[in-house]
Amino acid sequence: MATSKLQALWNHPAGPKTIHFWAPTFKWGISIANIADFAKPPEKLSYPQQFAVTATGIIWSRYSLVITPKNWNLFSVNVAMAGTGLYQLSRKIRHDYFNEEETAVIKE
Repeated sequence: MATSKLQALWNHPAGPKTIHFWAPTFKWGISIANIADFAKPPEKLSYPQQFAVTATGIIWSRYSLVITPKNWNLFSVNVAMAGTGLYQLSRKIRHDYFNEEETAVIKE
């Protein structure tokens, strides 16, 4: 049973014998780096970088479901990219636009 599933994965059109497997696998590094940046102070985050990560995730998530064969590895990594990018953008926006109001209220 396990052998047949491994063989099916190995011979899949988006399996480990193709670039369609390895490109999204290495792309996980971007999501992992973005998760590591959760510890970074929001003022050090970049709007253009996080917008690019988010847009890439959204666009390629859609594309991965349109192509034949469906590439679930590509879909999952791009959902992760979109999610981490949106979270980082929300941290940056909260820091830049809402944190100032709290500081002004405290000073008064």
